[in-house]
Amino acid sequence: MMQLPASLPNASSYLGPSPEGKELLPRAGFITLSIVMAMFTVPAIVLNSTVIVVSLMNKQLRQPLNYALVNMAVADLGTALTGGVLSVVNNALGYFSLGRTGCIIEGFSVALFGITSLCTVALIAIERMFVVSKPLGPISFQTKHAVGGVALSWVWSLLWNTPPLFGWGRYELEGVGTSCAPDWHNRDPNNVSYILCYFLLCFAVPFLIIVASYSKLIYTLRQVSAMGCMEGGAAAKAEAKVARMVVLMVVTFLISWLPYATLALVVVSHPDAPISPLLGTVPVYLAKSSTVYNPLIYLYMNKQFRRYAVPFLLCGRDPWPSEEEGSEMQTTVATINNKVSPS
Repeated sequence: MMQLPASLPNASSYLGPSPEGKELLPRAGFITLSIVMAMFTVPAIVLNSTVIVVSLMNKQLRQPLNYALVNMAVADLGTALTGGVLSVVNNALGYFSLGRTGCIIEGFSVALFGITSLCTVALIAIERMFVVSKPLGPISFQTKHAVGGVALSWVWSLLWNTPPLFGWGRYELEGVGTSCAPDWHNRDPNNVSYILCYFLLCFAVPFLIIVASYSKLIYTLRQVSAMGCMEGGAAAKAEAKVARMVVLMVVTFLISWLPYATLALVVVSHPDAPISPLLGTVPVYLAKSSTVYNPLIYLYMNKQFRRYAVPFLLCGRDPWPSEEEGSEMQTTVATINNKVSPS
């Protein structure tokens, strides 16, 4: 039989329901968690797949900012297919069904996709901050910048999620024992040193970048009326509109991930804090729910993308008739031309 770490309070979750009948949740609780995760996971898979496919099918959507948005969809789809689907299945069973090796693979995969998504949010926030706020003057966010940022997000995530596979830190069951993640509880110096580095470089640094960029964006958005009096004011307003979409994406992402990051910080700094398994599970699943919000926001607030995505989802039907993106651009160009043409 598989040897399990004695320090793990819910180690029996690797092997099936506890023979003593001591479950961390009643059966109805596990079923409820499974249903809740399914309600987030299925739409996340459909919508993020739509973002990826529609962006690949339509050249008009292959813009520098969209590279980052598609990268986020890829990361969110990965989270939904690994952490989301497995959470639905394991909660339906009432235990983690894949054994110790499966726990390591799931913990690594979800962490890899999650940190990549977090880094991509930071990349998008930086891009909007430079384009809209122009702290260093006009900067053109080109394809090479987008591709470089996307590559960096994956390299950074891979760099800091690989060490537990080789002995620095480890992946372990969390919460009610139906999913896995970096082990926040173990007080072994080797594990603690990894967790501190991981928290600082994979949570704190991206979070500070997001907050700083977000704050600058908010300040700039309050000056949109002043932008309208500047040269190219219509274009500035268009950029500000995109910035509002990004701000909403950042806010929902932080709402989803902050409880999990806070819980991890509490566990690391106060290992003896009385945290029930259910209380430890809610932030985990709230973080996984973030995979469905971004495509919904993107679908609702980006008319150009919506024009392609809605018919794709509804087999050619579009119940949301809206202005053509090209008409808006023509109006903007006509306005600028009228301002600069000689009378």
